[in-house]
Amino acid sequence: MHHAEISPLMKDALVILGAAGIVIPLFARFRVTPIIGFILVGLLVGPYGLGRAVEAQPWLGAITISDPDSLAPFAEFGIILLLFAIGLELSFNRLWQLRKLVFGLGALELLVIGSLLAAALSMMGQYWTGAIALGLALAFSSTALVLPISGTTSPVGRAALSMLLFEDIMIVPIIFLLGALAPFAQADGLTGLIDTLWQGALLIVVMMVAGRFLLPRLFAQAARTKSPELFLAASLLVVIGASLATAFVGLSPIVGALLAGLLIAETEYHSEVEGIMEPFKGLALGIFLITVGMSINLQVVWDHLGMILAATVGVLVLKAIVTGVLLRLMGARRSTATETGILMASPAETSLIVLAAATSAMLVQPGTAQFWQIVTAIGLMITPLLALLGRFIARRVEPAPSLDEIEGDNNTPRTIVIGFGRVGKLVAQMLEKHDKPYVAIDFDSDIIENARREGYYAVFGNAMREDVLAQLGIDRAPAVILTMDEHIFAQRMVRKLRAKHPDMPIIARARDSFHAAELYRAGASTAVPETLESSLQLSEAALVDIGVPMGPVIASIHEKRDEFREHIREEGALETKPKLRTSTAES
Repeated sequence: MHHAEISPLMKDALVILGAAGIVIPLFARFRVTPIIGFILVGLLVGPYGLGRAVEAQPWLGAITISDPDSLAPFAEFGIILLLFAIGLELSFNRLWQLRKLVFGLGALELLVIGSLLAAALSMMGQYWTGAIALGLALAFSSTALVLPISGTTSPVGRAALSMLLFEDIMIVPIIFLLGALAPFAQADGLTGLIDTLWQGALLIVVMMVAGRFLLPRLFAQAARTKSPELFLAASLLVVIGASLATAFVGLSPIVGALLAGLLIAETEYHSEVEGIMEPFKGLALGIFLITVGMSINLQVVWDHLGMILAATVGVLVLKAIVTGVLLRLMGARRSTATETGILMASPAETSLIVLAAATSAMLVQPGTAQFWQIVTAIGLMITPLLALLGRFIARRVEPAPSLDEIEGDNNTPRTIVIGFGRVGKLVAQMLEKHDKPYVAIDFDSDIIENARREGYYAVFGNAMREDVLAQLGIDRAPAVILTMDEHIFAQRMVRKLRAKHPDMPIIARARDSFHAAELYRAGASTAVPETLESSLQLSEAALVDIGVPMGPVIASIHEKRDEFREHIREEGALETKPKLRTSTAES
């Protein structure tokens, strides 16, 4: 029986899709970015991994990439979609809110690190144009890895976001410069370079003007059809068209992709475009990262292991020190500067893009680019470890205060927040907003360490101990707020507090109306059932959306809340515990 032969390209596509199907859920299970997984997969299935053994074991050919060069167009498309996605994520409002950090800290971080790396590489024999390209490439940090680790609300997250935003912005002039140099990197004259620059600048101006008028109309027409396929086609048309236009005048197609993203980001359709392009961007970026992994020659790594490790450590240490020092000079705390510097130390996936552009521009030799690709890949893979190292060292350079350290500060009346999870943090934010001093306490050391890094006034301790409460200044506290979710512990805590402090306001979080009634019986001044509040907020949103004026809605919500609280207080005043009902709905 005759069997049709599977084409190599089809087989490679199956390998890539199979890798994506394994890597993404596996790494998501352990909360690790799939970027690392794709690089490892490329290393495993590439010509320097299992591909070496295909001649001896032919069956390995079914699970390895037979022709890595055939993936190059897909990898380039992945880079284009990545830059397009970066453009979609940028907005002028977001930049304006962080303008001082973005254009102050971010500019200093990229320029100082890039200059120092370029100077070091130049002294090591690299030609100055290539040294600049390599210095700028290695100065980038990973947006895809850093922000999921740091978040965007903590001091570390805000500092990282500002620097990463500036790096994203600087991709435009950096890629523009490399793209303009590409055809003339070895030419002595400047005529061709000048022609490319003015033609590229003119094209960008035309695209910006035309895009503001044409793109809203194009996507409005696609939206009217209510066809996701047409919306996707319009998005791809804009991305590919802009990339081809910039490539036509001698610039990198990446410039056109990022500019297209920036223009669409200013339209009301950017969220829909971002959502519909996300799966394609992720898969295309995965192909790019697989090609990076396939380019890592393990034999080269072994032969030059000392140089590679030295280069990796050198880049990491330089970036960590410079970033940390800059943050300290701009007023950041020692712990924030330390953790942010170490987290931002490794190169980025964007470094690989700039390296590829520098190689195509003949500014960097392929062998040199491969060396720094290996360094970048190693840096990407150890970024989660750098995050852990940064947190560990940050705790040592500026440990969270203990109860003994705040004992002398209990002359200031502070509201005491017991339990500092999601609800406790929100309570602390509202107290800060209204300039009300507070101190939070929790028995989970990890929670307290994270809270201190995020700028909250929180301490580790057991709130059930009287001496601990005394150190917190319980006798002068305006109120105690219990935010923990432990049913029994909350009742015991309320009962203990009420026995020692009969006149103190005690506000407690409750799971439902039955738990609230128990807390009232234990002595709580106010018990707030979560199910009640969610029901009231749902009702408020529904009434406003169907046209009821906001004023009467708010008045009725307050009236209903008071009615429920009075009812729960009456239940709590009963000596016998109310029977549990089978329904979880509020009465």
